[in-house]
Amino acid sequence: MKKRSLLLIVYIALSMLPIYWMVNMSFKSNAEILSSFTVLPLHFTWANYQTILTDSSWYSGYINSLIYVTINTVISVTAALPAAYAFSRYTFLGDKHLFFWLLTNRMTPPAVFLLPFFQLYSTIGLMDTHLAVALAHLVFNVPLAVWILEGFMSGIAREIDETAYIDGYSFPRFFTTIFLPLIKAGVGVAAFFCFMFSWVELLLARTLTSVNAKPIVATMTRTVSAAGMDWATLAAAGVLTVIPGAIVIWFVRQHIARGFAMGRV
Repeated sequence: MKKRSLLLIVYIALSMLPIYWMVNMSFKSNAEILSSFTVLPLHFTWANYQTILTDSSWYSGYINSLIYVTINTVISVTAALPAAYAFSRYTFLGDKHLFFWLLTNRMTPPAVFLLPFFQLYSTIGLMDTHLAVALAHLVFNVPLAVWILEGFMSGIAREIDETAYIDGYSFPRFFTTIFLPLIKAGVGVAAFFCFMFSWVELLLARTLTSVNAKPIVATMTRTVSAAGMDWATLAAAGVLTVIPGAIVIWFVRQHIARGFAMGRV
């Protein structure tokens, strides 16, 4: 037992080390980062965070990312709910092939969809908008949400549906008042993964935007220049990028644990 506890402590320490080191670097200057190896900052500074929070090109990246990620998460979960219910409750021609095709979209690299999206959005005038990135991310987030929600829905007995219909419930009323509360853990898990995958995606978000909807992941590439890498500002931006994900994890932590326990995540 002690050996397992020791291994767990070592594992947690190694897992947290990169995050700690990023936080440590964010309170240093570039000169200190490049000149010495220190566990704690020798000259503590908030300058890196001040640069991000006072420069509109930096903080607007966070706002843009939150906007399109929220739009994508809402649309993904909303579209996945009826699709997952259909796969869970009905058998139809080609259902298994269609379900597998949805998953192949998640397996496909984003670069494959880049050129079609670029040409389409350029034609209809969606380039450099939050909606453009949100819709592009649906390609791999909707299949993921369908896959997760279908597992949760299949764990709910079909007798509940039949009983509700016998009691005179319409399908919308049954789904929103009875069925949806039963799978709220699945909705939380699906929303979490949609949020995270959309938040960290770089290729589509960077290519489909330029100024007005430029996300933080694209803005962070500004730290690379001919003069070298701005390690300190990049570390501070990385810390601020982790915070939204940590907040989402905090709110859906119980649902994620249940998803792992059910074997679907």
